[in-house]
Amino acid sequence: MAAALICLGALVRLLGERHYGVRRARLLLAGGGVVATGPPCWDQARAELRRLRGRLGPEWWALAAGLLLGLLGASVMPVFAGAAGVPVLRRVRLARQARLSRERRTDAVIALCGALAAEVRAGRQPGEALLRAAQDSGGLGEAQAAMVAAARFGGDVPGALAAAARQPGAEGLLGLAACWRVAVDQGAGLAAGLDRLETALRAERDRRADLRAQLAGARATTVLLAVLPALGLLLGAAMGADPLHVLLHTGPGLGCLTVGSAFEAAGMWWAVRIVRAAGAV
Repeated sequence: MAAALICLGALVRLLGERHYGVRRARLLLAGGGVVATGPPCWDQARAELRRLRGRLGPEWWALAAGLLLGLLGASVMPVFAGAAGVPVLRRVRLARQARLSRERRTDAVIALCGALAAEVRAGRQPGEALLRAAQDSGGLGEAQAAMVAAARFGGDVPGALAAAARQPGAEGLLGLAACWRVAVDQGAGLAAGLDRLETALRAERDRRADLRAQLAGARATTVLLAVLPALGLLLGAAMGADPLHVLLHTGPGLGCLTVGSAFEAAGMWWAVRIVRAAGAV
């Protein structure tokens, strides 16, 4: 199989160089254009690989690992396991992206409160100050257009802020809406309320960061628990025990694989549950 793959790669390279030579000769004889410095098929292949990698995502490495283990162990079970791991890893990746997006929006809301307080202290009216602060900080996210329209044409600014607060990570806009309502209805100082709101939001963000730092050990334990089976396979292969053959082609090995996979899944679920429960509290 390895020899066949090598021969196929050599054939593709020769064909690519042949087409590249014909194309170069045509360009030189025609006397126009700039001749490319490398075979176009390889450039196109690299571009396609980059595009495919950006579209598929890193979770497809689980399927690649399953295919590799399937070839090494002469079994389709690792392929099915790798395919089953793709949606799980995709869910983990999307959850991480959502968390990062939520944190960025929280930082943007804090920056919005600070910028708005500075604009109000500079002597600008609240509506104009909100327009400038929203353009500089981007804390309103997808609701910025509605918010800008409400502030510019005398609409319901607190209502628009409350609607924008439904975005994940933008909950601090509810406090901004309350400060705006109190300042407009009762004539209270908007800048002082925004300062207190910014301080509270920063303290809450620092508290969450401290909690994540304290839970780093539990997350590392979860990752170690997920990697231990692979380390065991590598150690067994280094000792010459052929663990893939034992696990995939013998009765006791299949039994150990089934029971071990069940315990591994239960342990990871329990560790993730502990981390999530601590984060929710």
